[in-house]
Amino acid sequence: MNIGLVNNTYSGITGGDGALNTARTNSENAKFSELVERLQAQNDGRGTLSSAQIAEEGRLNGDYTTGYAGTYTLESDKTAKATGAAANQANEHVVSKTIDKTSKLYESALELEGFFVKQMLSQMRKTIMKSNENSFAQDMYEDMLFDEYATAMTKNAGFGLADQIYLSLMA
Repeated sequence: MNIGLVNNTYSGITGGDGALNTARTNSENAKFSELVERLQAQNDGRGTLSSAQIAEEGRLNGDYTTGYAGTYTLESDKTAKATGAAANQANEHVVSKTIDKTSKLYESALELEGFFVKQMLSQMRKTIMKSNENSFAQDMYEDMLFDEYATAMTKNAGFGLADQIYLSLMA
């Protein structure tokens, strides 16, 4: 006698597989409900927050870059003069304006400048000859490193592109 045939015949007659699956599902649901109740009873603050409350506005959870939030916090940053390329413009009307470096608009302008700097660094990296083939992980971490380089350069080099973007959007 074939065992598979007996099992199929038995389950077809009595619906044993359906009842077994229902019992397993009910058991798993009960265990899950018990786990949720225990976590809610602990209420240590981690289990009751949504990801939107944990993550900084505009950033993803697990974002590895430092970003530009909080770069400028001084009172004098609210009335800063243009620097870099923005200060070298021949247009006196633009140069005489002040920049609020603590605003969200300026932070977004810094992000755009950082993107351009990252593109520049990426093109520069392509000109370097390498002696061996990189692994996927090495390429990924090297890209993360150059993201941080671009962020640091944008914050400290004073290119002035963010100032130009800010002033053109405020006009």
